[in-house]
Amino acid sequence: MARRNPTMFNPNRLKLGVFASNCSGGQAATTVPERWVASWENNAALAVMADRLGIECMVPVGRWKGYGGETDFEGETFETITWATGLLALTENITVFGTVHCPLIHPVLAAKQSVTADHAGSGRFGLNIVCGWNQDEFNMFGANQKAHDRRYEYGQEWWDIIRRIWSGEASFDYDGEFFKLRGVTGAPMPWGGKRPVMMNAGSSPAGRNFAASNSDFHFDQVFFVEDAPARIEDTRRIARANGTEIQIFTHGYVVCRPTQREADEYCHYFTVEHEDAGAVDRLFELAMGAGGSTSISPEVARMARPRFAGGYGGLPFVGDPDHVAAELKRMVDLGFNGMTISFVDYLAELPYFGAEVLPRLQRMGLREPVVRA
Repeated sequence: MARRNPTMFNPNRLKLGVFASNCSGGQAATTVPERWVASWENNAALAVMADRLGIECMVPVGRWKGYGGETDFEGETFETITWATGLLALTENITVFGTVHCPLIHPVLAAKQSVTADHAGSGRFGLNIVCGWNQDEFNMFGANQKAHDRRYEYGQEWWDIIRRIWSGEASFDYDGEFFKLRGVTGAPMPWGGKRPVMMNAGSSPAGRNFAASNSDFHFDQVFFVEDAPARIEDTRRIARANGTEIQIFTHGYVVCRPTQREADEYCHYFTVEHEDAGAVDRLFELAMGAGGSTSISPEVARMARPRFAGGYGGLPFVGDPDHVAAELKRMVDLGFNGMTISFVDYLAELPYFGAEVLPRLQRMGLREPVVRA
């Protein structure tokens, strides 16, 4: 039987993922008319395109409520495990993740849903665990978030139960602090008898410790890239202390055009001239204020605003193909194994990225050419 999730363990030094296409607007809080329409037809076409280009994965955002503004940024979204199941049935090689808020979805249900998706994709499903941060969304479920670090203690029990279900135990009881379960079963097992790969996003010390102790892939948002090497090394140190190796991803948005001037002008057009100001204000309120775990100075906030309009605070990769490829190489040099990327209009912009940037990354020795049977 073929190895499960083969794209995530291929020899490419820089792995790539398409990020957030399940959400209206993707990652761009902008009012431009060409902003991403997250229809099923568009997502299906995008998945097939990314698969043909050799992109390693698609990673959705677990979103239940939009951010308001003129466009109600990310107000229309697909639930991610059913989304992944459909895309896995349409593709051949790519890994498709489902993103699950563990405080909102019971682990017995999540385990069963994930196995269904995994069989649909013959072992190409991945699980992205999110421990929660946005109380606005929790209010829709009548749930309150736990204190920040306690969320990861809950997440540990949740993940332990999932792994036991996927281990093949005939039946078990679980007596934890957060879960009291009796007679748990979960057949069938994941495809091939081995669990799907797991990704976790967390930038706080507790979040990075949880990821390093449990995950195959850590999704770390690093606002200042000079901070990345020390954080990456610390995460890898914790993982190795637990007897595992971990791949570390971060995210960014791509604006690639034939010239640097064209790219810069378009980036200014959609992030500044046509910023969805109300949505960006709400993003700042939640992510940088009471709803999040970080705070920034007003000076940094002014600098950050276009990045939140362009890609939810992710790193900007803006320029001609040579510049974008060089900046992606810099991420590898800093220690990252992978990047998830977004575009204003994924279907319109990914072909140019595939035609111009991917060959440059191959010539740099960061990626292997795609071989088709």
